[in-house]
This record gives sequence, structure tokens and C-alpha cells, in this order.
Amino acid sequence: MRSLTAFFVLLISFMAPGSLAHAQGKAPSGNTDGTTSTSATKAEVDQLRGEIAAQRKTIEELKAIVQKLAEDKLQTSGANSVRVDPVSAPVSAPELTPTSSTGGAHLVNAVLVQPEVFAPAMIDQATPAAAPKKETPLTAGWNGEHFFIRSPDGQFNLNPYGYVDTDYRAYKGDGAPADTFVVRRARFGFQGSYGSHFDFALLTDANSTTGAIVRDVYLNVRIKPEFQFQAGQFKEPFAQETGIGATNLDFVERGLQALLYPCAGTAYRCPGMTIHGDIDGGVVQYWAGAFNGRNGVTANATNEPELVGRLRFYPWRKSKNDWFKQFAFGGSVSHGRSRGLSGDLSFSGQLPDVAYTFFPQLRINGPTERYEGEFTYLKGPSALRGEYVQLQQQRYGVGSEQAGGLGFLTLPGVGAKAWNIATTYLLTREKRPENGTPRVKHPLFGPDTPGGTGRGWGAFEVGARYSGIQANAPSANFLNFYTPGFVPQYDYHTDQITFGVNWYPNYWVKYQFNVNIDRLKQPSTTGQLPQNFFVLMQELQFRF
Repeated sequence: MRSLTAFFVLLISFMAPGSLAHAQGKAPSGNTDGTTSTSATKAEVDQLRGEIAAQRKTIEELKAIVQKLAEDKLQTSGANSVRVDPVSAPVSAPELTPTSSTGGAHLVNAVLVQPEVFAPAMIDQATPAAAPKKETPLTAGWNGEHFFIRSPDGQFNLNPYGYVDTDYRAYKGDGAPADTFVVRRARFGFQGSYGSHFDFALLTDANSTTGAIVRDVYLNVRIKPEFQFQAGQFKEPFAQETGIGATNLDFVERGLQALLYPCAGTAYRCPGMTIHGDIDGGVVQYWAGAFNGRNGVTANATNEPELVGRLRFYPWRKSKNDWFKQFAFGGSVSHGRSRGLSGDLSFSGQLPDVAYTFFPQLRINGPTERYEGEFTYLKGPSALRGEYVQLQQQRYGVGSEQAGGLGFLTLPGVGAKAWNIATTYLLTREKRPENGTPRVKHPLFGPDTPGGTGRGWGAFEVGARYSGIQANAPSANFLNFYTPGFVPQYDYHTDQITFGVNWYPNYWVKYQFNVNIDRLKQPSTTGQLPQNFFVLMQELQFRF
């Protein structure tokens, strides 16, 4: 653009002297005496005006050409563009143009065009580097149910969570424990996802009294809904009630059938791996896994892992009939092996409410097998659940009670069976989820429930449950010279009737009040008589 402007300035400079000379040479010679007259004829004036008009037309054409060149330069210069405007005051500049009459030069009025430069750059300057793109920060907040931290692209998601259960338990019965406050659980952790195929979780229990404080630590790979792989430490997928989280239990403690679950000593969690999935949109669910089966982070003592398989069916899940849409049933099996030299013992017979121990723990050695059947029926605010569990633990070569001598003899195995049936009903008509907290319609205080409609007294639920367990270890007589002895029989059973009221002041706080009637049929404690125990249990739960 600068070179273009210089060209036109030089052009006009060369034209000025010629035009001035032409004007002087055209002076009229009206006098015959040889003297020069200073007055011009009318024809000369008209000729000069015509030439000026032609020059102005030429100037306008030049202005149009310059403007077009400036616009072309503007399109190619990007951010460093300029606008070219004519200068308002005319400047005389010579331009050499031929004339038809005399062949000389004549004076034209030219307009000098100058660029109006806009800061910060001139036309010929190089385009500066673009400013670096500012990265979008992490997103964090409250989504109505949980805290969350999310990456800008949404590929990484982290949800901190936790819950605290504080209990007060009062007992009535001969030999029952003293009344006490209990911090039943104090669990904190996080769960999240990475991309579209990975889920992970870590959960610790600060108040753990059995096993490690780490409850859950696992990675789940969602290859597709029908095929997923999970590894780490987590609940063995053996039974219906293990699949229900502690924050979603209908009663303060699980039923008596939970005494026969694998890894009951560490909240049903063991190191291992499982393959699982949902077929046909969840109509069929399956689990197949292998675990240590020895509570918590304890290493396996045999070369044979505990194998678990489970199936669950929702035959009317896709039906439009609401009466059976939430009906499910299923079953599971497990097989493991105990080791007598490692001091393995049979299941613990202490009741979940710790009122008493109805069955002793005996030395076991050999296969351990479990079988389970289950069903769930949900309809609006009501729920009905049932479960049956059977356990067989062998006692190969564990010895005998002897009058004298030593022996490692095979004894009859320990067998046990337990059952549980429970029902609940939400008086405030919220919908009862299968494994979750009801969405409280009218919470007593905030934060507001997702989908809530103003303040109220919260949600109220009533429930009843009947649960029982029976265990048997047959006797044996060894009438021989080297290892004489007699092994007594243990055949005891007990059951429990529970009435409960659940109050949900809001979606994250729950108060439970249970009355347990524990009926001890045949005691295993020497000197204890069959009787009924009454246990009043209160639990206040906070979760986030």
C-alpha cells in the first residue's frame, strides 16, 4: 500500500510542470503589435474547463482503483486491516496526460489518498500469534443428591460420599447385654467413573472392629451392559440382602439369614473378582465370581478359591402391567474350602442385635457349600421380600473329644438353614425403591429432596419381619482303644420377630425404631434357659 501511494505522488509531480507550461504557452495573442495580452478568449476558457472536467473524471477513476486495491489488501491482512479514505483537502499534483488539440501537457486536480491506520498494527506488519486458549476449569458442586467433581470434558467424574449410623440399644432378658450406645458405622469414601467404561470406588469404615478399615476398593469395567468385569475387594454377590446397601436397609439390622452369608465377619466383603451383566435391559441379571472367602484382606489358605454364582430374573420388567413389573426372583450357590490347620471355624452364631449367641463355633476342615433362594415384590409404597439360605461345612480330620490319646478323625459336618420374610409400607405414599431411599415428598428441613414439593413432616414407613435360623452338628461315638471319645450333638434354633418404624425427615437423614423379640429355643450357653429376649433398637443415620 505504501508503494502504491508513492507511485501516485511521483506521477502527479511529473505532470505538474508540463501542465503549467502548457497553460502558459496557450496565452492569447489578440494584439497585432507583437505584445502579449493577459486576457483569455472565451474559447480558451471553455477548452480549459473541458480539460478540468476530464481530469476530474480521471481522478474519480483513480480513486475507485485505489479503493478496490485497499479493500483487497484489507481481506488478506486479517486482524491487521486498515481502512483507506480520501483526504478531505485537495492537493495539487501533476499528471501527464496527452491532449487531443496540442499534444502537450495540461494541469489536472488530483486527490492524494492516504491510509487511515487503526491501532495497533499497520498493513505491512506480520500477524501476531493468537493468545493461548484458556482451559476450562473443573466443575464441582451439588447435583441434588451428591457432591461431585467433574472434568471439563465430562470424562472424569468423582462423587465423595459417606454415612454415619449411631445406635442406642436396650435389652431385657436373663443374661442379655447391658444397654449401650453404639457407633454402628462411620464410613467415608468416594465413587466415580472414567470415560464410558470404567467405574471405581473406595470405602473405609473408621469404626471397624473386625477386619481392615477398608471395606470397598474396586474397579469395574463396563465393556457392555451384558458383560462387565469387577476386581478388588467388595461384597460377594451371594444373596439378595447383600445387594442392599446399609443406608437402604428396611430394618436396623439384617435378618438372621445373613449369619450364613460368606465373609459375614467383615460386612460380607472379600478380595476377589466377578463377571456380571444385565441381559435384555435387566430382565436377567447374573454374577459369576471367585473370592478368598476368608473375611477382609486375609489371604487364602488353600489353592481353591470360593466360587459364587447367582441369577436374578425380572420376568415382567418390560410389561405395561404395574402389578408385576417389579417382581423378581432368583438364587445363588457358592463352593469353597476351609483348612483345619489354619484354625478355620464354623459360622458365628451371634445374633445381629448381639442379644446372645445361639450356636458355638466348631473347628471345620473341608468343603463349604451354600445355597440361596430369594424374591422381591414392589408395588408403589409397599414392598415384600423373602429369602432362604442353607449352609454345609465339613469337619474332615479335625479330631475328637477324647478320654485319652490323640486322634484326627472325621466328624459329621455342620449344617444350618435360615429364612427371612419382611414387608414394609410407606404411610406417606412415596414410592418404595428396590435398593434406595424413598424420595421424600415433603421434607421437614433442607436440603430439598429431588422432586420434593415443599415442607412437611417427612416420610413415615412401618414394617414387620419374621426371621429364623437352625443349626445342627450331629454327635459321634468313637469306641476304639486308641482314640476313644464322644462328640456331643449341637442342634439349636432360634427365631426373631421384628416391628419397625422408619422416619425420613428428609432424603439424607433417617431415624429407625425397632422392637425385636428374640426367641431362644435351645441355648448353647451352659446354664442358659430357653427364653425370650426383648431388644429395643434406635438408629439415627446421616448420609451424604
